[in-house]
Amino acid sequence: MRFEDLGLSDPLLNAIGEAGYETPTPIQAEAIPHLLMARDIIGIAQTGTGKTASFTLPMIEILSTGRARARMPRSLILEPTRELAAQVAENFEIYGKNHKLSKALLIGGVSFADQEEKLDRGVDVLIATPGRLLDHFERGKVLLADIKVLVVDEADRMLDMGFIPDVERIIKLLPAIRQTAMFSATMPAEIKRLTDAYMMNPRTVQVAPQASAAETVTQGLLRVSGGFREKRAALRKLIRNSDVKNAIVFCNRKRDVATLEKSLKSHGFNAAGLHGDMHQTARMETLAKFRDGEIELLVASDVAARGLDIANMSHVFNFDVPMHAEDYIHRIGRTGRAGKEGHAYTLCTRDHAKFLGAIERMLGKSIPPIGSPEAVRTDEDTETPDNDAAAADVQEDAVTEASEERETKDKDDAPRRRRRGRRKSESSKESNSKPDAKKKEVREQCKPVRTPRPKDESRSGKPKSDDDDGDSAFGKDEHTPAFLLR
Repeated sequence: MRFEDLGLSDPLLNAIGEAGYETPTPIQAEAIPHLLMARDIIGIAQTGTGKTASFTLPMIEILSTGRARARMPRSLILEPTRELAAQVAENFEIYGKNHKLSKALLIGGVSFADQEEKLDRGVDVLIATPGRLLDHFERGKVLLADIKVLVVDEADRMLDMGFIPDVERIIKLLPAIRQTAMFSATMPAEIKRLTDAYMMNPRTVQVAPQASAAETVTQGLLRVSGGFREKRAALRKLIRNSDVKNAIVFCNRKRDVATLEKSLKSHGFNAAGLHGDMHQTARMETLAKFRDGEIELLVASDVAARGLDIANMSHVFNFDVPMHAEDYIHRIGRTGRAGKEGHAYTLCTRDHAKFLGAIERMLGKSIPPIGSPEAVRTDEDTETPDNDAAAADVQEDAVTEASEERETKDKDDAPRRRRRGRRKSESSKESNSKPDAKKKEVREQCKPVRTPRPKDESRSGKPKSDDDDGDSAFGKDEHTPAFLLR
């Protein structure tokens, strides 16, 4: 099948041809005809199969007629991350070059004023992350009453990041009569509930088994004996022994991204870091340099695991085994895209063996080994880095160990704090019981003291007179406290 068979117009086909594409991917061939017929669809496909073009192409066709009004966009695309939103905007520029469609990108880290200016002029396509879109809506800068097409991209990622309540709120603000498309790599129960509640008789398009790795990706596993330092040495050796054109190195923790980036640079590698704590301008600049080939190795957290499309990326290295099995599929899906060959290598220590087991159970097979622990263990001896690199490694190890010691200390201190709390409560109970004892002692002292006396004496100890009726000035003698009688 060719793009000409999908019912797309000539201006759009020309733009596709100029971008270098001739044959649609399976998800594109299945989804585009349904979307052109204004049907709701659920697209389930593994990452790297061309999901973005499967909704951008028909949207350009649908929106080619008509005009947007100020602050009232005609279509909405929701993305979980800023990088994915920016990438979708680039797709509209490439494929919509022969159409006069306006678009606005609403993401964090960018000036509100610039975004509001575009909204005031009216946009055909609004691409946004949920949080920033709601910010603009609450300010009264965007109205959603004229949305004709809604696309929720990477729905399972939305769920992982906690955006589903925001997505539901946004959907409730849209017109009831609209076309909705939802794309996801997996279909958890919460996403299924969302589709049942807000879509009208959707067609499900599934072109590959859920949570399966692309056949074009060659996978490999390297078991490493040791810790963070040994893994760094193993990674350097693996990169040098592989024909790496460009690669993403994934870490589980943001602080390890910075440490590993510094280590690779100190050993002569062309590397840069990317993680969620970076300012949006720095993130976009780093990604642009990586796409343009100015950066060879991108050390990243899972912010780069979903949807990023880097042309002809040769390798993915999992410096850490991902804690969630599904993230492994998304990580290695950054390579081997559009039918091209890719390589994905994972480093695993004993501490991450349980995560590896979950991944292999999901894949239904073991990841082939690519080396022996002995080869990695001798890497520090065979490699002769310069003094600056060695010093940097020692410093990084000290920082890492200090950070891990702080975490361990915090964990160890928690039970102690609880024990101190228990001791404090016990001591407070004792202190509370002491006043009770004192009160009891005072009451004992205050009890009336009865002393025998002659019949003719009054209770005051004096001989009873004719005028004495047996009562003292303070009341009945039998109730008079002893200390008042002294």
